[in-house]
Amino acid sequence: MSFLLPAIYVVFSVAALLTVIKIVVGPSILDRAVASDVLLTLVMCVLGAEMAINHHTRTLPVLLIIAAVGVFGSISIARFVARKDTER
Repeated sequence: MSFLLPAIYVVFSVAALLTVIKIVVGPSILDRAVASDVLLTLVMCVLGAEMAINHHTRTLPVLLIIAAVGVFGSISIARFVARKDTER
């Protein structure tokens, strides 16, 4: 069990680093939006894994807030892109 936590740290760190690179590089706003959703999902997975390993539910409200921010962020970006498409 002692090897599990470092393995989780490494896998999620590499995934987060690649996601941040995609957010910075782009090339479009939709690519950045998907990458930011992936990053939020990674954060939620890390918090969930930490809760499962340490046998607690103290960070459950944080998970709910992150999920709400992700949904509202995706909706606002979709509306922005849809409005931009109709202006053309």
